Amino acid sequence: MAKRGLPVNGSHGKGAAMRQFSRHRRPSGGNQRGQTVRFWGRHAVLAALANPDRAVRRIWGTREALGQLDLPPVIPISYADVADLARLVARDAPHQGLVIEVDPLDGVHLGDLLQEEVDAESRRPLVILDQVTDPHNIGAVLRSAAAFDAAAIVTQDRHSPPESGVIARSASGALETVPWVRVVNLSRALEEIAEAQYWRIGLMGDTETTLGETLDGSKVALVLGSEGDGMRHNVMEHCDVLARLPISPRMESLNISNAAAIALYAVATASK
Repeated sequence: MAKRGLPVNGSHGKGAAMRQFSRHRRPSGGNQRGQTVRFWGRHAVLAALANPDRAVRRIWGTREALGQLDLPPVIPISYADVADLARLVARDAPHQGLVIEVDPLDGVHLGDLLQEEVDAESRRPLVILDQVTDPHNIGAVLRSAAAFDAAAIVTQDRHSPPESGVIARSASGALETVPWVRVVNLSRALEEIAEAQYWRIGLMGDTETTLGETLDGSKVALVLGSEGDGMRHNVMEHCDVLARLPISPRMESLNISNAAAIALYAVATASK
């Protein structure tokens, strides 16, 4: 385990040789093929309609809300009142007069994404989430990832929720713009990320090293664990360093999405 900025994995160096990345992930996007998802709310619906990779099956809306959209004629449209729309979505969901039914996005291969980032000589950060299962948090992290131009978020397939209206709503459109990579084994994924020359920083509270002390201009992969259990031991062992956010002792910890936003801001400002 990393202590005070010392690297964990001796096999990883920033000058390690590159190779063609593997493609170990499930290609289903977290949902079984053929299973549709309903999104609601103006931002989520407009972002889905604007995404050429998103297959839209149907849209429901009030006449007022649909009248403001320029919809392609191939999408089936159903006019509905507010009460009818409320029955189509989760209880008390703020649908804003719009509900859309879509197919889940095709899965993103980690190897393909890393190769594209290397080919583009990109220095955009990655966000790795270990056992973060709350869809509100996933959506909020996606939103922060979009705001700070992260390359992707990476989760373990069986320890993260599928695409949903809650995630789309919380992401405020970022579900359509930030790649969400689902992998079978997060530790192996972190090894592959290291080979792509990323400095893997695990965020946790009980270490003396602050995040700012670990940022030296290298490409960064931020690793965050769940609020309850934190990072699993094997995931920690695949980080190059463990660091904390310098928060006041009056507060033990931050919500995972807040921590991700602050960490992404720190990476963005350190790289300028």
